[in-house]
Amino acid sequence: MYADNIIIINQGDEDDDQEDEDEDDSNQQAKRRVVGVLLGSVANDRLDITSSFAVPFEEDPSDASIWFFDHAYAEQMYRMHSRIHAKEKVVGWYSTGPKIRENDLDIGELFEKYCADPVLVIVNLSPTADDAPTNAYRAVLDVKEDGTMTQKAQKTHEHVPCTIEASDPEAIGVEHLLRDVKDATVSTLSTQVKEKARALRGLETRLKEIKKYMELVLSDQLPVNQEILGELQNAFNGLPNLNLESYVKAFAVETNDAQLVIYLGALIRTVVALHDLINNKMEQKERERVSDMHDAEDTVDGGVGVDEDAMKKKKEEEEKESNDKENDKSVSNKKK
Repeated sequence: MYADNIIIINQGDEDDDQEDEDEDDSNQQAKRRVVGVLLGSVANDRLDITSSFAVPFEEDPSDASIWFFDHAYAEQMYRMHSRIHAKEKVVGWYSTGPKIRENDLDIGELFEKYCADPVLVIVNLSPTADDAPTNAYRAVLDVKEDGTMTQKAQKTHEHVPCTIEASDPEAIGVEHLLRDVKDATVSTLSTQVKEKARALRGLETRLKEIKKYMELVLSDQLPVNQEILGELQNAFNGLPNLNLESYVKAFAVETNDAQLVIYLGALIRTVVALHDLINNKMEQKERERVSDMHDAEDTVDGGVGVDEDAMKKKKEEEEKESNDKENDKSVSNKKK
């Protein structure tokens, strides 16, 4: 099954509107979920979901058997939608779960009059989720391990692989929009590291779920399901044997190469930093030398002016003394 990106956006907007209504309702004790209709097409065992719309839905939190789905509104919306997109048919319904609820099978039976095999898409709108935001299911008859049916024909949900893709026009439009929107502070390497970390957290969550399931089976709280055990055995059989000499050598070579690149990068960064530090020191010394030269020139200019004044004053004093001596001589000559 393939879901379009616009489906997630529509359901996110509808969930925000539902939250606003819940905040206004003071008697609301639990957050209500959003339920809607999925539209798309089926071709070559491939289900493509291309559009959706929400439908008024109410349920009693204390009693799962009490719920209301406005099928008249859904039929009217589908007729209006068919006037524009005639190829899109009802293929199932969605819910903002975030998990399967007890009355989902009853709601799925209601959709069987619109399509033969309706799918249920559970949308997790939590922004902190590390796994995929959607999970798809289909209702199948519950069959015993010996192949016989139960006394009362009951159905259970079977998981369906789901992929979120963008159509060609959407991909081209997003590419044009993001062409000029680039964050220079985020490198490609950091983005890849974040994606790897997110994938590892998702793997850890699934492994914990598997561990919890096996513990419940060992404690006889859940019956043994051979299909699940077979899938787990296939997963374990697909794990490589890391104790082989070839694997150990390959990992060692790969690790040494990666560490060498990291070491060379750190060494280059250190040399460049030291080079910048030396250049900064040299520039600082040059600025200090130029500043000292200017100060010395100002001092020399000031000192020359002082020496000239002193020499002029000394010359005036010598002339005055010589004049006084001549006057004394003339006076003595007159007396004689």
